[in-house]
Amino acid sequence: MKQTRVASLIAVAVAVGVVLWIVMTAAYASLPELPWTAPITLVVVAVVELVLARGVRARIDRRPGAPMLSPLVIARYVVLAKASAYAAAVVAGAFGGVLAYLVANLNGPSQRGDAWVAGGTTLAAFGLAAAALLLEHACRVPPSDDEPGAPAPPSDREHHH
Repeated sequence: MKQTRVASLIAVAVAVGVVLWIVMTAAYASLPELPWTAPITLVVVAVVELVLARGVRARIDRRPGAPMLSPLVIARYVVLAKASAYAAAVVAGAFGGVLAYLVANLNGPSQRGDAWVAGGTTLAAFGLAAAALLLEHACRVPPSDDEPGAPAPPSDREHHH
């Protein structure tokens, strides 16, 4: 499975942002207020993924006291990370598009409140994307010494004291 490219996430966010900005110009007045729980939810998920990344890395590196992980569990974490990264890109684009519309149209307290929520959610989505990419990176298993292409162990002559 290929590593998630940041450029792909940015492309998704920009595309969704443009679409939402267009939708906001036509439909903002008919929409309910943005949910203040959105950024909180994203931050909680990002923290969970950061904790997972730390634990996975410790287990893959076989640190003392860290039990082994099955390859299936690691694969599931990679899928979670990829899905979270792309979902975060969609959310960042969507709320970023809403924020772009609102910044130009701060006519009342409702718009200012929505702008704060949109800005906070956009930032939280960036945090989730970063946590997801970190989890994906943590799941990378280094090549074993007997695999082709693995770096050769250092010889005694290469040790400098």
